[in-house]
Amino acid sequence: MAATPRFRNDADAASDPDISEPAQSDRTHPVDETLPPLKMFTSGLQHVAAMYAGVVAPPMVVGPAVGLTPKETAFLVAASLFTAGIATLLQTLGFWRVGARLPFVNGVSFAGVTPMVAIGKDRGHEGIAVIFGAIIVASLLGFVLAPYFCKLVRFFPPVVTGTVITLIGVSLLPVAFNWSQGGNATADDYGSTTNIIMAAVTLVIVLALRKLLRGFFQQIAILLGLIAGTLIAIPVGITDFGAIKDADVVGFPTPFHFGAPQFEIAAIVSMCIVMLVCMTESTADMLALGKIVDRPADERTIEGGLRADTLGSAVSPLFNGFMCSAFAQNIGLVAMTKVRSRFVVAVGGGILIVLGLVPVAASVIALVPLPVLGGAGIVLFGSVAASGIQTLATAALEKGENALIVAAAVGIGLIPIAAPDFYHAFPKDLLVVLDSGISTGCVVAIVLNLAFNHLGRKPDDEADAETVSEELANAAPVSVH
Repeated sequence: MAATPRFRNDADAASDPDISEPAQSDRTHPVDETLPPLKMFTSGLQHVAAMYAGVVAPPMVVGPAVGLTPKETAFLVAASLFTAGIATLLQTLGFWRVGARLPFVNGVSFAGVTPMVAIGKDRGHEGIAVIFGAIIVASLLGFVLAPYFCKLVRFFPPVVTGTVITLIGVSLLPVAFNWSQGGNATADDYGSTTNIIMAAVTLVIVLALRKLLRGFFQQIAILLGLIAGTLIAIPVGITDFGAIKDADVVGFPTPFHFGAPQFEIAAIVSMCIVMLVCMTESTADMLALGKIVDRPADERTIEGGLRADTLGSAVSPLFNGFMCSAFAQNIGLVAMTKVRSRFVVAVGGGILIVLGLVPVAASVIALVPLPVLGGAGIVLFGSVAASGIQTLATAALEKGENALIVAAAVGIGLIPIAAPDFYHAFPKDLLVVLDSGISTGCVVAIVLNLAFNHLGRKPDDEADAETVSEELANAAPVSVH
């Protein structure tokens, strides 16, 4: 039987004396490849375009809620772009044992929006300072817990990861549907035929470009589709040029712009819960991305990724940014384009930093109307769900209670999507977890997998169960670190 090709990890080759010369001459893994400059830039820009709305949405919600002026809210947006770029570089390039070193985009987590609004509502600069203090404490705690939290990877066999990956894609689709309608439910044109038709046109363009183009241009079909959709939207009248007119040419997110961080126990507890949610979702995202790029995430990869998440989140408040975590929508972009280089995403991180320093440049990407972004998002997020289904196909659903695990986890994970007010009577702190279908579905899948496939298993099944539980942890061709 032919041997499985071994890809060289550049970081390992440089630091591990035990790697022999012949091994170093092996072909570089696609994750560690550097591409031609133009392709690096355009592919990185495509990642920025895919996640831009997700980065700017939280500060646009939190700013007005705590009582900031429009100009101060715009400052928060630029700061969020800047800190998202820093967090992405920590994740993709990394240092020491920080960073998953996968094509992983980090940005502002939407999981913290509700508690942040509750913490800082109508308190202005003081509210922002309390939010930042809570984020710093929660992030440092997460950094310390990362080596222990990552050991959960052995409880993520295909029946769990496939379920969670599917839920990630399905949970993101409502975001694309909301964008397709216009993004703002209070706007007069929300859900108008014009918005929905523009989303449909963009979707058709992306699908047509993927079918008709070849090579590099096929890989940037999403970016080309967004450009084409935006150009079509100009005569339609849904492209807003106001962002460019009002934007400053240069701006820097001055450290502690809103004052020194303040520390309140209730706020810290609330953000610690959010941090655990973000770490759970990031673990699932790393497992999903690892399978997509053919470098399954092992324990040390997840440890490094969680450290990058938490360190990036701890640094963000210094520059007026919020908690950072993995962006699942970019996993769909990697799955669709097949561009697996982490250096492409690092270029995207550099672009985010530039956008944060040059608000007028950030406003150019803001020209893309949300309906156009929504049309492309349907393909992106659907690709994530398809990857989950593909993983479930390898989960031996015909054996034991695996099908029951998937059924229960998916059913419970879909509650926040199908019935958003289902948990309205529960305490607000619990809603941080319960309103995330990804988190609840992940917890249910892990618990049921433990109950059915680990606890009380027969001696004859021990070897098979051990193989299943360790499959992902041992599947990586080379250690990332």
